[in-house]
Amino acid sequence: MERNSAACAMQWSIELEKGLRSKKPGRSAEAILQFGQRLQQWSREPEPSSAAHHLFDLIPGEDRLFANAILLRLADTFRLGDDHIRRCVVKVFLSEYRCREKRKGYKGLLSKERVENQSELLTRVKFVFDNGDGNSRALALVIFGCWADFAKDSAHVRYLVLSSFVSSHALEAKAALFAAGCFCEVSDDFPCIVLELLVNLMTSSETSLPIKLAGARVFSKMGYSYSIANRAYKVEFLFSFLSQENTIRVRTTTLRCLCFIFSKGLCHFSVGPNLVQALFSTLDEPALPSNIQCEALWILRKMLLYMLPSLPSNILDLSKLLSIAENASPSLFMSKSLLATRVLVDMSIKFKEHGDLGSGLFCSSPTLSQLISLIINRITLLMKPLFDLGQADVVALKEVNNLLYLLLLMVGEHPELIALVLDQISTFIRNISNMHDIITTTQADILRHEKGMAMRLKVACKLHRFLLTFLENLSEAGTINMVIYDKVKLLVKQICEGNLFDCYTQTIYSLLLHSRVIWHHKLDESEDSCIFDRNSGMLLDNCSVGQELVSFKFAKKVLAENMNWSAYKVGSFSVCQGAWFVATFIFQQLITQVHSESCSCWLKSLFQFACSEAKLTLSLSKKRSSSLVDWLETMEFPLSLLRKDLGEMDLDGADNLNEPNYGKVLLGAYNSTCSSKETLETAFTVGQSFCFQKWFLFLRAKVLRAVVDVLDTLETIPFVSESSSINEEVGKSFMVQCLQRIVQISLRLKRIAEEFDLVGASFIDIDNKSAKIISGLALSCSLVAFITGFTLFVPNLPTASIARCPESSENILRAYLVQNLAGRLWQTDRKTSEKLCQLIDLREQPDKRFCLLSGNQVFNISSEAREVIVLCSHAVSRIACLKIEAAREQSEENITGIIKDGLKLTFEILMKWMEIPFRTPKYFFRLRPSIGSELFAENVSEATNGLHISPGQHLSLSLCLQLKNLPLQSTKLYCMLRCGVSSIEEKEEQCRSGFQAWETDEMVEMNKELFRYVTESESTSDNTMNINKRGCGIDDDREFVNSFVCFKLNERGIGFSRCSLDVSGFPTGSYRIKWHSCCVDNQSNYWSLLPLNAGPVFTIQ
Repeated sequence: MERNSAACAMQWSIELEKGLRSKKPGRSAEAILQFGQRLQQWSREPEPSSAAHHLFDLIPGEDRLFANAILLRLADTFRLGDDHIRRCVVKVFLSEYRCREKRKGYKGLLSKERVENQSELLTRVKFVFDNGDGNSRALALVIFGCWADFAKDSAHVRYLVLSSFVSSHALEAKAALFAAGCFCEVSDDFPCIVLELLVNLMTSSETSLPIKLAGARVFSKMGYSYSIANRAYKVEFLFSFLSQENTIRVRTTTLRCLCFIFSKGLCHFSVGPNLVQALFSTLDEPALPSNIQCEALWILRKMLLYMLPSLPSNILDLSKLLSIAENASPSLFMSKSLLATRVLVDMSIKFKEHGDLGSGLFCSSPTLSQLISLIINRITLLMKPLFDLGQADVVALKEVNNLLYLLLLMVGEHPELIALVLDQISTFIRNISNMHDIITTTQADILRHEKGMAMRLKVACKLHRFLLTFLENLSEAGTINMVIYDKVKLLVKQICEGNLFDCYTQTIYSLLLHSRVIWHHKLDESEDSCIFDRNSGMLLDNCSVGQELVSFKFAKKVLAENMNWSAYKVGSFSVCQGAWFVATFIFQQLITQVHSESCSCWLKSLFQFACSEAKLTLSLSKKRSSSLVDWLETMEFPLSLLRKDLGEMDLDGADNLNEPNYGKVLLGAYNSTCSSKETLETAFTVGQSFCFQKWFLFLRAKVLRAVVDVLDTLETIPFVSESSSINEEVGKSFMVQCLQRIVQISLRLKRIAEEFDLVGASFIDIDNKSAKIISGLALSCSLVAFITGFTLFVPNLPTASIARCPESSENILRAYLVQNLAGRLWQTDRKTSEKLCQLIDLREQPDKRFCLLSGNQVFNISSEAREVIVLCSHAVSRIACLKIEAAREQSEENITGIIKDGLKLTFEILMKWMEIPFRTPKYFFRLRPSIGSELFAENVSEATNGLHISPGQHLSLSLCLQLKNLPLQSTKLYCMLRCGVSSIEEKEEQCRSGFQAWETDEMVEMNKELFRYVTESESTSDNTMNINKRGCGIDDDREFVNSFVCFKLNERGIGFSRCSLDVSGFPTGSYRIKWHSCCVDNQSNYWSLLPLNAGPVFTIQ
């Protein structure tokens, strides 16, 4: 547990005093400057709470005592010291001032509320001002400025500051202006006084230029109050200086002032033709520097973004903007062409939003086509010199990124441009190829050629990322069709053929066609889903698998050329795209290429994970002909790894098309996934490494195990035969047992879906695409949970006594399953969601605490989960039909038929569900330390040593919660502590194996309770209250107590608080406190924080 500044105050005070008393030359100045960083840290931390006092054994008020002693000691040193010592003191306070967050309510160590001896401090500094020279008075004024929060209330200090504006000593006048600016930041009335004096000072011919510059800085500190704005000059006044009658210097200064004003906030003022034309006139004036013209473009863009609806269309000179975008040369600091292009793109988007404004301008496709051609030509123009010279230009590459981003914006608003964009990109690839041909025939310098090739690969990778995002966006919008597919296929062919790009680039491009984003749209429009692979001479029934075999050839080349890092990236991308054969082969080969044991274990885990999914892919291939197996063996794929669990498929048989034993295949995949997780756990036992990876594999294994259990149960029921009789062959009691077992598995799957939700809310830095994939996996689990619980929705079925306690009655379980699935479908398929809600009675709604979702967890389903959504619709419709049929006829024969139909439906949905490719989020390959929090606790009672209490007492704790590996995004953290009678401490050997938060049974439920508490607390004014609750858990015999705590964090992410747990009814013994924490970020999103250490243990004796 890190010590805060209050705990270090006494030590810091002693060290400062020793340094100031030292006779060693320079030691005093060194001690003063050393305190500078400590003052900054101390000032950013809130005042310590009683919990912090207890944890660090502090006396209340001790930190204030030492703080004021240090400030008085520094003030005395400033009063008595020489010029060098005084400058050191000023540096200390000035460094603290510069680290403040301006205009957000200063509450630091030098705030009015925390400084006790204000008059004594001011008196010591005023002594230097009254008795010193000009330099001393300047230093004193700077300190007054740094102490503005309490110095502003002194009339004498105010007078000293204002009267020094006209000092003949330049440093004193500039220091007075600095102090005035500081006072303006924290005072309501002082800016109005300063403004009047400042205008006279700035317009006086006797004022020197350095003083005017210092005065100009004060304007930015006056704020935006109405009284100030009413006295200030209008923006139109500045625009009047843009006319060509004024000098270049005046116009340049005017544009810079306007940029500064616009950067501080949006200015609302009327825009006329003259103002816009004044800006347009500066864009093509050769006398103005290029960077100043860029500032004019930036101002123009700001105006157009917020004022376009009110602008007359005849004042927008689009032809000039197009001309600038086409002809401007790149600037060292800012691209004029890029800004002009950005203005045109923004205008096209605005015109699309306001359709009535775009007539004759951007509604016509030639202008939009011209803009797209302009962007691609600009990229070509930027890249050609780099290819020729083989030099890397960071500015040019950054501009290429910006131009590609503009293309994404345009296509998002104008879907009709998709085909044109792909055509233009193909043209760009051809142009690069032509450049390459010229270089290889005329360039003699091989080294330059190799550098040019490296630049092409960088551009190709940027283009690949663009295409990936581009296609995902199109898929989300549902605008991919056969035309788009053919154009993407042609583009990939351009990359993969010839010798322009290396095998790594060819591999990642070929994998684009493997993505479900592309080929599942092709299957939607074409009945012929087979492709013919000329190299292998085989007919493949699955476009995805067939394209993966093409990528396999390129991946082998990457490994053959010893491009190990590139091979790893290909393997990672293959996992994210679901190309499991490629990933399995690459990771197996890379294991022997690394020398680090940790890297070897990571690659081994990836290999085991990819191998488990490859087994499923091979088993689910619709036509498992020997040609597929032969092809894999020809390509040296380690097929022997799959034979162990796919023996039932008879992989060596040429004509065996029997259905495989799916239960055995899934069990083999489950075992491989468990092995992958165990490899990580064995190799990384220290700390919380690979938390996301281990949690993700843990959930994947749980899903596979649940489905295996369902299939094993279904296999015991002969429901396939139409002539079979349940009463005769199975027996009614056995049937009820099987149905009850399936319902229990259904509840497990529903729980896993909620765990996937918690994964998505527990990693703040997760990317949007990965979050969508996690949501899709949760939806997938929720669907399987719903279909396996079908007996709960059909009345009169023999499923009595499924529930084990009153709270988990059939009605409540039914509502849980419906609510869990309907909430996920509400945003994407409202019709199916409404159908789901009709399956239950409104009176069956469970407690609201079981259906809360955080603000950032609004179900965001990826377009690639549309197959799951379609399957959900089919399942809900069929269940609704079974419910109607069961209500119409209640004979035993009819019920038997309904059970058969329901079990067949369950098996049918499971088979279709298995055919949906499993997706792995990109975040899986993010290997940085886990984001989370640590909890430390001590007993409040002074009479006890450690967490020991007597029977019948409450447990009062002082708590410290500390963020780990996360930049501070919120000043508040919330925490829930829970302890139950059954929470007896585990054996020591079990605790030594490492803490895995996701393996605790109550993590999901605790997160729900915590989210409800945070929601209620954020809506009230008092967020510091502690709530203690006692109640019954899921089982009647498991009593527990809860406590909710709010922490206010310092700038290092450490907070302190206190809580009390009512454990007076607990018997003697040792108990571990379970805990869970969360935070609310600046956008009011709720984020769960992963507990990085186990909860504290207390003993009742």
